[in-house]
Amino acid sequence: MLKSERARGVLYQALLLAVVGGIVWYLLSNTLHNLASRGIQVGFAFLGREAGFEIAEKLIEYDSTRSYAHALAVGLLNTLHVAFLGIVIATTLGALLGVARLSSNWLVARLAGAYVEFMRNIPLLLQLLVWYGIFTELLPGVRQAIRIGDWIFISQRGFRFARPEAHPGWDAAFWAFVAAGVLSLIWRAVVRRRQATTGEQWPLALPVCALMVGLPALAWAIMGAPTTIEIPTLRGFDHQGGKVISPEFTALLVGLSTYTAAFIAEVVRAGILAVDRGQGEAAMALGLSPGQRLRLITLPQALRVIIPPMTSQYLNLTKNSSLAVAIGYPDLVAIANTTMNQTGQAIEAIAMLMAVYLSISIAISLFMNWYNARVRLVER
Repeated sequence: MLKSERARGVLYQALLLAVVGGIVWYLLSNTLHNLASRGIQVGFAFLGREAGFEIAEKLIEYDSTRSYAHALAVGLLNTLHVAFLGIVIATTLGALLGVARLSSNWLVARLAGAYVEFMRNIPLLLQLLVWYGIFTELLPGVRQAIRIGDWIFISQRGFRFARPEAHPGWDAAFWAFVAAGVLSLIWRAVVRRRQATTGEQWPLALPVCALMVGLPALAWAIMGAPTTIEIPTLRGFDHQGGKVISPEFTALLVGLSTYTAAFIAEVVRAGILAVDRGQGEAAMALGLSPGQRLRLITLPQALRVIIPPMTSQYLNLTKNSSLAVAIGYPDLVAIANTTMNQTGQAIEAIAMLMAVYLSISIAISLFMNWYNARVRLVER
């Protein structure tokens, strides 16, 4: 009887899979036939052709003679850039707001609650347009830019500030900083394992600070110790030199971060409330301060409730970054739209967009699931 039920289950699943596969094959073949009958070329050969358009903001070298594939790579990096920074800022702000909502201070709790309700109930697109209007209309023109010393200029063209001139020494310092971060994580794991196995507590803060400061400084010194600073100067209709952060990028980052932070605040609040009240009372009996109770007792236990819905908010923020097209920030969707308009390869461009966002979402989910497994409570 068991074998019969199992065989029937396998048969039904195989039939369902065959039906779904047949439907997909029919739709695909019918689409290809209709495109061929209308003389529409299908394929990804267009990616190797010259793009012929400029991109205002880019993290890698690009000009109009580069290929469409290179232009889409620029858009992808822009999307990942704003999504990563947005996640970091939204998480920090949301955690602070979530804790503030549970504050015993009446004013702090009410202000945090008002922020959450206000931000959650206004559409994100409208908020992005408002932020873009603030940064492009309310700030002064270039010649009347807000000036902070000779280093920072704030105007309708964005935030421009001094930066070190390009030199191998700064590149070496950056990669040394990344290496120091990795080494710090390794040392932290070693310290925790040592304490768990022997009870001996090795120093953590001092070695980490020494790595994060000393290793980049050493690499910077070895590669020539450059000290030249590129200071912005007004030339013609805009400032030249230094580093600029455009109003489009700023509006998108601020809008995404402040909007998502309101949802994260509720996630954090719910996670803290899910922790048994007796845990806090026990920590209080041990003489722990409110900050220590929150950091050492409440939050570690609340993470098992916080992480799953937090993952959804990270996914929402990443996908909502596609609204950048409304304010002119050249993200992946904006560049894909330009590519579609110039090449007519709409199906291929949309398929690539879907594949990229699906891949990013799966990567975020896998990382958060891994982290959730690391912080979950182990039942004995």
